[in-house]
Amino acid sequence: MASPALQPLINAVGQVLLGKEQQIRLALSCLLAGGHLLIEDRPGMGKSTLAEALARVFSLGFKRVSFTSDLLPADLTGINVFNTAEASFRFQPGPLFTQVVLADEINRASPRTQSALLEAMAAGRVSLDGISHDLPEPFFVIATQNSLDQVGTSPLPEAQLDRFLMRVSLGFPDRESEKELLRGRFSPAATTPPLLDGKSLKQLQQQCAAQHCSDELMNYVLDLVAASRHGQEGLSPRASQALLAAARAWALLFGRDYVTVEDVQSVVPAVVEHRLDAGRPAGSGTPLSTKLLEQVNALR
Repeated sequence: MASPALQPLINAVGQVLLGKEQQIRLALSCLLAGGHLLIEDRPGMGKSTLAEALARVFSLGFKRVSFTSDLLPADLTGINVFNTAEASFRFQPGPLFTQVVLADEINRASPRTQSALLEAMAAGRVSLDGISHDLPEPFFVIATQNSLDQVGTSPLPEAQLDRFLMRVSLGFPDRESEKELLRGRFSPAATTPPLLDGKSLKQLQQQCAAQHCSDELMNYVLDLVAASRHGQEGLSPRASQALLAAARAWALLFGRDYVTVEDVQSVVPAVVEHRLDAGRPAGSGTPLSTKLLEQVNALR
């Protein structure tokens, strides 16, 4: 059972994105953990719909940027405009200056433009002509990318991938949910009701960071990270921090103030898979995150 305080949020987004409660929980966990989310799937699966619904349910500012091959870094960060009346430059903020940014089809843009997000995602600010400009708080990037086998796509650099706390895939809806879509029994993202505000979200994020984690649980996380480093580069310390933060958020969603092994296992695929496969398309074999979970004994 989800937390009584957070279940209405899941239900509201679930009215927009039918039959995807697990993915909604993961996306909400990513937001509560203070991370950024990468949604990978084919066009028309509801990626943009989920992003807008999440922003609206928290009453957050929302902007969508379509990443195309001719998009420039300044189109994201903004530019300095010369004011002739005052004989000085004035900073004109770009679309990054909002609370939720939907970077739509991020892997269709050039690497130079993709990297413009890096400082914003890492530090919550952008720099222009030697001057740093702070971004609003909270600041949440939801990037969508199409499958790499599609025309006009290019893989994200590993350093950029690592800035995303989670990567999720929505997948096709089940038959009954798709039938409801055909009947028109869903709510457009624009009608998602605001249930909380930015201040409440900050409080939830602080509560999430305060979730209790035992030494045994931290040892389990360290065992997972250590196992990933056998015979390959493995997970970085940032990945271990991300895994624990996501597990804390997952526990909070279920109304607990402590984290369990099951919380960690629930978020492992979304948190570590894109770090292990470097963003490459998944093959037909067992996912790397599943193999990792099988290697490590949770009952120490």
